[in-house]
Amino acid sequence: MLADEVAFFLRPRGGGWVIDGTVGMGGHAEVMLSGTDASVRLLGLDVDPEALARAGARLAVFGDRVSLARSSFRHIGRAAAAQGIDRAGAILLDLGVSSWQLEESGRGFSFQRDDEPLDMRLDPSAAQTAATLLNHLPEAELARIIFEYGEEPHARRIARAIVRRRPLARSGDLVAAVRAAVPRAAWPRRLHVATRTFQALRIAVNDETGALNEALADAPPLLAPGGRMGVISFHSGEDRIVKRTFRALEPAGFAELEPSPRQPTDDEVRSNPRARSAKLRVLERLP
Repeated sequence: MLADEVAFFLRPRGGGWVIDGTVGMGGHAEVMLSGTDASVRLLGLDVDPEALARAGARLAVFGDRVSLARSSFRHIGRAAAAQGIDRAGAILLDLGVSSWQLEESGRGFSFQRDDEPLDMRLDPSAAQTAATLLNHLPEAELARIIFEYGEEPHARRIARAIVRRRPLARSGDLVAAVRAAVPRAAWPRRLHVATRTFQALRIAVNDETGALNEALADAPPLLAPGGRMGVISFHSGEDRIVKRTFRALEPAGFAELEPSPRQPTDDEVRSNPRARSAKLRVLERLP
């Protein structure tokens, strides 16, 4: 996703370290390393051990130029220090979930998988699952989560339906609650009616907003002069956080490269509909 843009803005022009804070399946890491020489090394972070294993297989061709660590990007400063990295030429955070996690992980990320447990943890060792939130939070808090993280206009109705149908155990249970809550005439044309609710629950389960805020505080100081940090977001709330943080860093010697985020081309959206909401913003540390 946005591979050409990541290559253009973040592929190193000299030696040194690249940090992929959300290495996932290794696709963006491969893009950033391709065409570079042995002086460029990459640290890839992810909380999902299976994702790290898949990234390791994909990036094996780069040998010891790649180091992988199981860590959240919220701890990017700590992870870099553990690797002996004090400056990075490029840093990337891709805030989305991979196609593998949606389609094959069996953790209930997708509304298209009716019989998966309501897990939604990116880190399988974390204590809190989506089922925990759905079955125990007060109705008002569920509505807040669905509205704030999913921008769902029918959040209150959906929260009420969830509470009435408790306990929810499978992904199909949540889809049924959303379908029952939202009038058919109000179903979105281009999205599944449960898209926003599933997104909101995933963000809440994994504290993705908190992790983003921590990473945006710790990552920019790691950049070398002339180094760049890119963030790919999929939710307008995330993009607002990134935009606000990048603008606030300008007096400290940073600059956002373009005033508006890069977005996928029509061709990319046609080939990968999940890319339609992606936005890439890039920050540069001035020399």
